[in-house]
Amino acid sequence: MLRAYQGATVAVKVVTLADLPVTLAPSVLVASRDANVGVEVLAMFSEFKTFLLKANVLALALAFILGVALAAVVSSLVKDIILPPVGLLFGGVDFNNLFIDLSGKHPASLKAAQDAGLATINYGVFINTVIVFIIVAFVVFLIARSFIPKAAPTKMCQFCGEEILASATRCRYCTSQLTAGARA
Repeated sequence: MLRAYQGATVAVKVVTLADLPVTLAPSVLVASRDANVGVEVLAMFSEFKTFLLKANVLALALAFILGVALAAVVSSLVKDIILPPVGLLFGGVDFNNLFIDLSGKHPASLKAAQDAGLATINYGVFINTVIVFIIVAFVVFLIARSFIPKAAPTKMCQFCGEEILASATRCRYCTSQLTAGARA
């Protein structure tokens, strides 16, 4: 069980935590040795589990994990499948090795510049990142498009001008009876 420090006259208390002195203010909670700690911890985990299931946090966590895995797959697709032929089309260019040396020492590769601690602008890595982003955004678009329902066809009410379902026989706004020749 956790309880607040009750020192009325002492503003700060020094305790030892893992052999290191720690200063606690009165508002800091300190653990007490109580027999009910295990029961309260189990109740807390039960409440936490209920929160996770009720608030769809578990679904969000799974979606995040799948998103990270998808990003890793797309990153590998870009780096290992797409960019080598593109680099070959541009005369054997390795996009990961494109950089601007700001130090003036002209290292042979980006790896050599990074190992030497030189300042560089890594525009090749940026190009790779942009391509990965475009592919991930396209895949997310395709997934979202497959899950979002198609909108029903609509038409304009000939009496009030509001948009209504094309199959409607009566306007839901002005309640007018619609004819088959309503303007679309």
